[in-house]
Amino acid sequence: MSTSVQINRLSTGVPGLNEVLGGGLPEFSFNLIAGPPGSGKTTLSHQMMFALATPERPALYFTVLGEPPLKMLRYQQQFEFFQSQALNHSVRYINLSMDTLAGDLDAVLARVVSEVEAYSPGLVFIDSFRSVVLASQTQANPNNNLPQFVQELGVMMTSWQATTFLIGEYFSPAESNPVFTVADGLIWMGQTVQRNSMVRQMQIMKMRGQSTLPGLHTFRIDQTGVTVFAPVQNSVEPLAAQSATRSRLKIGISGLDEMLGGGLPKGYSLLVAGPSGSGKTILAASFLAAGANQGETGVIAVFEQHPNRSQSPELSRLIEADRVGLVNSRASDLSIDEIVHLLLLEVKRLGATRVVIDSLSGFELALAPTFRDDFRESLLCLVSALSQAGVSTLMTCELEDRYTDLRFSPYGTAFMTDAIIVQRYIEIDSRLLRVMAVVKVRASAHSDELRRYDINEDGIVVGQPLRDREGLLGGRPSQKLLRDE
Repeated sequence: MSTSVQINRLSTGVPGLNEVLGGGLPEFSFNLIAGPPGSGKTTLSHQMMFALATPERPALYFTVLGEPPLKMLRYQQQFEFFQSQALNHSVRYINLSMDTLAGDLDAVLARVVSEVEAYSPGLVFIDSFRSVVLASQTQANPNNNLPQFVQELGVMMTSWQATTFLIGEYFSPAESNPVFTVADGLIWMGQTVQRNSMVRQMQIMKMRGQSTLPGLHTFRIDQTGVTVFAPVQNSVEPLAAQSATRSRLKIGISGLDEMLGGGLPKGYSLLVAGPSGSGKTILAASFLAAGANQGETGVIAVFEQHPNRSQSPELSRLIEADRVGLVNSRASDLSIDEIVHLLLLEVKRLGATRVVIDSLSGFELALAPTFRDDFRESLLCLVSALSQAGVSTLMTCELEDRYTDLRFSPYGTAFMTDAIIVQRYIEIDSRLLRVMAVVKVRASAHSDELRRYDINEDGIVVGQPLRDREGLLGGRPSQKLLRDE
């Protein structure tokens, strides 16, 4: 017979936080939300409080030497999670500043106890707990025993079946502090400034009784409150069947579908690499339009130019009709987890089966500087997450055309994708012409021909394979054009 006790987990109401916590917040736990000033501790606390507080489980929010309640409310009500009707009903504020200024921890504890006994809350917040500590340290009172105070507070709140949060300003998780030891959960929030970007990250230092996601997790604060971008767990399995038995998706360019062996196998990732002006974005727009013609929906993440009617009228029409979702963040502090989050939200909203990322070069520049060093790892996470979502992905990549050799990607990412199309220029009879080739389609036969193509008002038109005399470039045989880097 099992003797284990089942711990109820509370949904925090913060997008992504439940996943990072390992399923939610343990009920009746004693938690510390810590970090430097401005990192979002008070906002996170209020967002959880308004999500969790009910008439049956009311919340007490103690303010200490930080912001007075009226000033705190003035700023917190700017967020969408704020519920004015909850004030003095399921949410109640109590000012402890006068008790704290006296510097007697026993008196502060007695006040907290009396208020808890009077209102029987299910949630208790003390903000800022650090102020209680600093006030006590300024007094020459031998009875001010901080470890004892924290221990007694934790025991009392647990015995009263209250989930408790101490909010405090701390500058390093390495600080030696009795609060860190006594707390059941420790949520560390931090922020760094790099060039013109602000990167906010959260770490679950500990959460007793459950397994949390390790590492630093980026989060953003906007008008909705805090959103945590939990990483997608990479568990991509090998392809269940050979691509020959998979259904094929049409690119929408007849000659190119033929070169791919009938289209792109469903669920594959495709890299389209080529120099500026070679038609990568036009090909990507055709991919989405072909899906729309088959009754599918798609999503495009744009990191360069916003799609407009003059450049891509069909794609603009699909976006306006909500047949194609647009992810077009102009933030300068993006992380890979946030991009994946935005993409998957749109995929889920539309039930999309096709995703375009245009382009990887712009994507790299959109990331905060701290994430650019791990760009290959970021791309692998992105491709894996989209593969798990069951969508077919097309990514474009800008390349410098050197005319004498071929590169698939400046990031060494060719192995991550299931298929590769390269576009490039060749010089024939003093004319600059475009050619393309299918370099690989994993587990599938495909054309090995170099084909000329043109771009006109109808899009990309693929022509016939190059003849031997057309495959010469500066005296080099045509097979040299397909030399890998």
